[in-house]
Amino acid sequence: MTDDPVRLTRFMLINPDYREKPDALLKDLREESPISRDEKARTFLLTRFRDIRAVLRNHSLWRSPDKAEPSPAMQRLIDDTFVTDPQTGKLRSMSIVQMDNPDHERVRKPLAEALYARVAKARPLIETVVDETLDALEGREGFDVLTDFAIPIPIDAIGAVLGVDRARRDEFREWSEGAVLYLKPARTPEENAYREGAMASLHDYFNELMAARRANPQDDLITDMVTLQSEGAEITDDELRTNLLTLLTAGNLTTSDLIGNGVHLLLTHPEELAKLKADPELIGQAVEEILRYEPPNEAAFRIASQDMEVAGCPVAKTQSMTCLLRAANRDPEQFEDPDRFNITRARKPHITFGGGVHLCLGAPLARAEAQIAYPKLFERFPNLRLANPQEAPKKRVLPFLNGFETLQVLV
Repeated sequence: MTDDPVRLTRFMLINPDYREKPDALLKDLREESPISRDEKARTFLLTRFRDIRAVLRNHSLWRSPDKAEPSPAMQRLIDDTFVTDPQTGKLRSMSIVQMDNPDHERVRKPLAEALYARVAKARPLIETVVDETLDALEGREGFDVLTDFAIPIPIDAIGAVLGVDRARRDEFREWSEGAVLYLKPARTPEENAYREGAMASLHDYFNELMAARRANPQDDLITDMVTLQSEGAEITDDELRTNLLTLLTAGNLTTSDLIGNGVHLLLTHPEELAKLKADPELIGQAVEEILRYEPPNEAAFRIASQDMEVAGCPVAKTQSMTCLLRAANRDPEQFEDPDRFNITRARKPHITFGGGVHLCLGAPLARAEAQIAYPKLFERFPNLRLANPQEAPKKRVLPFLNGFETLQVLV
């Protein structure tokens, strides 16, 4: 571990140098100090694939920020994600993202069971959503991949899976985009008001849907969940609503970035796009390589539940670890020629969706949406190209979330 001060903010998109050359900075850190300590942020930074995989697979580690040594970042997570438990009167997180066992397993198990079964038969729904999104672009000379394609698809797809009334899709989109603002650290008063109003509307709407499905079951995820509750699943309405909101907000943004990042990669690597067009069966490999090469989520977090050693470095109980997933995905010990984008790469698992008990719940849905969106986009617009190929698209500045603000294309 290096004795020189290392700052986590140097490896976040708020740093202009990182936005310009993230992989070069991460490579230097990985080679010089695979594990580093940022005393100001009160966290360890991990960069090697093998170390990060071991940490994420360690089921004894904690995720809930209230168990970590005090730090501004952890307190902000508590402020943003903890609520008063109506049964105990104590502050706790209702989201599985911040839960530890036994609550994590209790809540995640029925939600995962229902969601995975839904995703397995959701491809026709997703195909309809993608087709309708593309239909709206017909006749235009160009469009913004993010606003007009990548953002609507995940919102409408999860809405269809949940059972959102098609007549209220526009409202649902507006609320969803407002809810995502919780991921933005510095919000204007107007953004705060938008977020609060959107969250209140979503809470009311999910309550309405749960009550409606109990009275009149439908073929959707909300029905599945309230049915599991009636059959004995120990998940409260507050926990169900919170985790559906988590799936909606975090999942929508990262899937939008997955789609946007992939379109940009394929347009800037025409030889790889040509491979995909020549052999559509490569789509699964292509999506995995996009996830590895330009991960929409760049970090995962764990807290030591006991004194331990990581990569030869002592980590004390309650100290936090920040796993830099992008660095792990470019680790030459795991991937041959890691800085090359290659959709026919020999299959090796990346770590973009995290790992262990906190493996991303929405991963199957995100994969399905990307696998359907890319081929349909390039089939509908075979001459698709960047509107400004000489200019690097502007990155959105959110902590550890890797995506573009806009990506203008011509058809």
